[in-house]
Amino acid sequence: MLSTEKLTLLLEKTQQIAKEAGAFIRRERQHFSLENVEHKGFNDLVSYVDKEAEKIIVDRLSGILPEAGFITEEGTNTTQAEQFNWVIDPLDGTTNFIHGVPIFCVSIALMEKDEVILGVVYEINLHECFYAMKGGGAFCNDTRIRVSSAKTLSASLIATGFPYYNFDLIDKYLASLKFLMQSSHGARRLGSAAVDLCYVASGRVEGFFEYNLNSYDVAAGTLIVEEAGGQVTDFSGGRDFVFGRQILATNRMIHEEILSELKRTWASA
Repeated sequence: MLSTEKLTLLLEKTQQIAKEAGAFIRRERQHFSLENVEHKGFNDLVSYVDKEAEKIIVDRLSGILPEAGFITEEGTNTTQAEQFNWVIDPLDGTTNFIHGVPIFCVSIALMEKDEVILGVVYEINLHECFYAMKGGGAFCNDTRIRVSSAKTLSASLIATGFPYYNFDLIDKYLASLKFLMQSSHGARRLGSAAVDLCYVASGRVEGFFEYNLNSYDVAAGTLIVEEAGGQVTDFSGGRDFVFGRQILATNRMIHEEILSELKRTWASA
C-alpha cells in the first residue's frame, strides 16, 4: 500500500506527464493528415500520434513507480505486475482527433490490484486537467469539482457513446437511448468516454452510459466521478465496470432511475 504522501506525489507527477503527452498531441494536430491514419479494425482507428504519446507516457511513468506494470491501448508495454498497474489511453477520442473535432484527451489511472487509486484525465483542447486519488476528492485545474445536484432524470442531461464496430447489441442500446432521450433534457455524444466521465464529475452532465468500452477508456474517469460524489456501476448495478465493458456513471441521485431501465433492457446481454 502506498502512503498518502507517496500517492500525492505520484498524482502530481502523473498530471505533469499527461500534460507533456497532451502538448505533443496538440502540436501534431496542427499538421496532421488523414494519410497518417491506420486501421486496427473496422472503424477502430489509430495513428503515429497515439503510439508516440503512449511511449512518452510509459517512459515517464516507469521512472516514477518502477515496480508498476502496464495496461496500454497501443501495446507499448503490456507487462502487468501483481500489485500496481498503470492503465493508459494516450489519446481517448482518436476519431475526433483525426477529423479535427476538438474533444480528445490523455487518460492515466493507477490500479492497486483491482482498485483504481489514482486517475488523471487531461482534456487537451480546453487545457482542463481532471484528477483524483482515492479518498482525496476530485479536482479540475486545482479547483474542487462535484457532481450535479439535479434530483431527477427529467432535469438531467445524459452523455453516451455510439457503437462504432460491434453492432451485435445495437437494438438494446437504441432502446436505452430512446428511453433516455424521452426522459431527460437530451443525450450528447462527445466521442471520448474519459471526457464524458469527467463531465459527470464536474456537473456538466448528470449521467453517462456506454457498452463495449475497455479498461483504459474508463479507469481514470470512474475514480474521478466517485471522488466527486457520483456513483458508478455496470448495467446490473455491480462493480465490474473497469473491465466489464458496461458502465453507468451518474450524479448518484438519478442512478436508480436509469439503472432500472438498463437492467430491464440488458438483462439477456
